[in-house]
Amino acid sequence: MRAKDLALIALFAALTALMGMSPVIPLPVVGITISIQTLGMLLAGGIIGSKRGALSLLLFIVLVAVGLPVLTGAQGGFGKLIGPTAGFIWSWPIGAFLVGLLVELWWKKLNYLRALVAAVIGSVSLYVLGHTWLAISTSMPLKTALWSWVAYLPGDLIKSVVAAGVIIAVKKAYPLITPKAPKGQESA
Repeated sequence: MRAKDLALIALFAALTALMGMSPVIPLPVVGITISIQTLGMLLAGGIIGSKRGALSLLLFIVLVAVGLPVLTGAQGGFGKLIGPTAGFIWSWPIGAFLVGLLVELWWKKLNYLRALVAAVIGSVSLYVLGHTWLAISTSMPLKTALWSWVAYLPGDLIKSVVAAGVIIAVKKAYPLITPKAPKGQESA
């Protein structure tokens, strides 16, 4: 891995941690909070690509595990990785990978709408593991937990709108993703 890749991975882990300085918005459902921190996940995948974006969120999870207060509300520690919202945190590398993969696939024809679709898919991908773990860790009926996505959707749509705009702006100003040539068309 090149030094540039390592720097970008660290930069987006730090950006995600910085977004953790935003205030947490508690919802009336046990253990559910909303923050802008998932915007870091969307930007990581959409700006530096699937692999580097996923690695930046894995690095972020390591920072949480060792106790650094990088989660919203200056929280950290291994307990956060097994608590009610842990499923969402563990999903961040997957979400970043999906956003990055879609952006890479659509790179040559990437526009705001495609970036928005990639960001929404990345956001919604968190729901499966996030809500399932929420049900398990809080003894909430699975049906109730799976329907709690409705509470997250408005915030996730707003974050996706912002992420799509930033992804397109960075692509135009300073693209950090290099699309891969289709198989059989690689240059020598």
